[in-house]
Amino acid sequence: MKRLLFALAASSVIATAHAQEAAKPSTDPQTPAVATPDTQNPAAPVAGANSFTEAQAKERIEAKGYTDVSALTKGEDGIWTGTAMKSGKSFEVKLDYQGNITEAAK
Repeated sequence: MKRLLFALAASSVIATAHAQEAAKPSTDPQTPAVATPDTQNPAAPVAGANSFTEAQAKERIEAKGYTDVSALTKGEDGIWTGTAMKSGKSFEVKLDYQGNITEAAK
């Protein structure tokens, strides 16, 4: 009886650990768009079919605190690229199909 209880307890611990492992966010750049606006794919910007219009791309970038967003162009990889200002500094900004915004100082 003790062995049975021990086996059940051990399998419960293993199942719990596995469930926690499975709940971690994916870092796979092929992960589809997810409705989690405060998270960003660590592989961003991710190439893919981008359905954002230029106006929507500009709006999303401005919503992250950038100003003077200009020269937006969508590349063959589906990533919107442009220039913007933030905290008095100029940046090259990119927006991918997942909504990830990345910056590089100019």
